[in-house]
Order: sequence, then C-alpha cells, then structure tokens
Amino acid sequence: MPQLIDGKWVNDDVAANEMKNGVFHREPTKFRDWLTADGGPGPEGQRGVKAEPGRFQLFISRLCPWASRTFMMRNLKGLGQLMPVSIAAGAMTDNGWEYPEPQDTGEGSPAISYQHQLYTLSDPHYSGKVSVPALWDRKEGRIVNNESADIIRMLNTAFDGLTGNRLDFYPEPLRAEIDRWNALIYNTVNNGVYKAGFAKTQSAYDAAVTALFETLDKLEAHLGEHRYVAGEFMTEADIRLFVTLIRFDVAYVGAFKCNLRRIEDYPNLAAYARELYQWDGIAETVSITDIKAGYYSIAHVNPTRIVPKGPLIDFTRPHDRVRLSGKGVWRR
Repeated sequence: MPQLIDGKWVNDDVAANEMKNGVFHREPTKFRDWLTADGGPGPEGQRGVKAEPGRFQLFISRLCPWASRTFMMRNLKGLGQLMPVSIAAGAMTDNGWEYPEPQDTGEGSPAISYQHQLYTLSDPHYSGKVSVPALWDRKEGRIVNNESADIIRMLNTAFDGLTGNRLDFYPEPLRAEIDRWNALIYNTVNNGVYKAGFAKTQSAYDAAVTALFETLDKLEAHLGEHRYVAGEFMTEADIRLFVTLIRFDVAYVGAFKCNLRRIEDYPNLAAYARELYQWDGIAETVSITDIKAGYYSIAHVNPTRIVPKGPLIDFTRPHDRVRLSGKGVWRR
C-alpha cells in the first residue's frame, strides 16, 4: 500500500509499517481541528472552525468502515444539502484512493483525482498514510479533520442550529455507557477484524479472533435484552458497530479469516444489522460491491485477488425486532 513521504507519493507498504511483532497497530490520524457552531475551540482545546452550509465536503469510500460511519452521521443529521460527499472507487490502485472523475474542491483549489492530493494541498510536506475519510474545508482549501471518531462527534451537533435536526447520538446521560461500549467495540470488533486479517503470526491471529468472537457473543446476548447498544435509543455506539457488522459476512469471514461464525448465525446481531440498514439514509452508505472488491483486492491477504460471488444477504428483509410486552426485552 503506497503512502506519502515528504509530500511525494511512493509505493511503500504502509501496512508493513503498522506491524509490530506480527501484530497490527493502526497509524494515528494527523489532522484534528474541530467544527463548532460558532467557530470556538473543540472539547479538548482544538482549533475551532465555524460550521457553515456548503463550506465543508466529505471525501470517503464506501469500502472503508471508518469513512462510512461519517457518511452515516451526515445522512442521519440531515446534512445532505449542506455538505457534499465525494466517493472514491472501492478498490485502491497504485495511486491509493482514486475518484472515478475529478472532484471539485472549492474556489481557489484545484480539482483532485486522488485522495493523496488533498493531503499535499493541506500540507506539502505531509508524510504518512493517506486515508479516508477526510473532512475538507472548501473555503480554506485544507483538511480540517481526518479522524472518523472526531468527525461523527462534530457532525452530531455542529450544524443543529442550521438544520433544526436535534437528533443526538451522544446524549449526556448515556455518554459513560456509550464510551464504555465504544472502547470495547473499537478494540476487539472494528479494529479486531483488521488485527486478525493482517496478523503475521499464528498467536497474533488467535488472540484477535478469540477477542473478536467473545465480544460478538457478548453483543448477541446484550441485544437480546436491549434495542440498541447503549439502551433504548440509537447512539454513535450503534453507528460504530454497524459498519463492521455489514461487512462481516461478505468480507471479513473470507478475506480476514474471521470465520468461527457468521453474523447471520447470530439471530439478534443479524436482525439488529438489518434494522439499522433500513433506517432512512443508511442503505445509501453501503455498497456490498465496493466492500467485496476492496477487501478481496488486498494482495497480501488474497494473492489471487479473485472476488467471490457470494454470500447473498438480503438486508432489506424484515428484522422483526419487537418489544416483548411488559418484559422490557426484545425478540426477533
């Protein structure tokens, strides 16, 4: 996988750079400014940028779960008319994330065809991995933030005064519970599938797969008694979990050897994934074609790059998640 070194695009293996003793460690993101309603600083004193209609643009791929969760939050918060989205092709090329046609980036900035061009427009001497998503400032011609966890948190509130959409996916009373689940889901599920898929030793793979399925088992039991991860309301914890569940059977089971069980083998998790898929605006963020093409094109996990035809999963079929009257639990 290529990367930028001092602003120059080189065919170096970033994935290898993220391996330590056979274990995958994700490289930290580097652009961390914060969108706020008034341009004030972020929650940890980050440089603030004022949320304005039409000023910001999301650059994503529907292959990438981290990027897809920002697309989900944009849609759930009703930002379709305020924030355009540029969608890269599913499989990466020698040029990294590539767009099917040149993407406008705003007055004063050139159109781009590759994600790495956004990075060098923002920092001509940038070194490191080039990732999606990127939240682009069309006014200043730079990346504001390329950390998906930050972006979903910003989009949750920054534009509320402009849209009137007050859906809150990180409500104050549930934050401790959301944070607790987020930490577990990130480490063992979202990143856990990558730890398994990119492992270079049997012990690293065994540890990752064991932790992954222990958490899936825990979530299966939990979702038998709760509608959503943090309780009775959909929160960002559900957004974070969904993007891995929707990719699991079609990509991670095969390409990443996460094959102890499928999500379809978990009644509650499978029904829950279908329910979220059927929320308004969520199906648009999912492309099974891009997901399969992208993961099965990773040469070091699938040297032949043959993309399987299956499995065929109908995420539109009824989810049947209904409260059992008077018992406070859910069944499918």
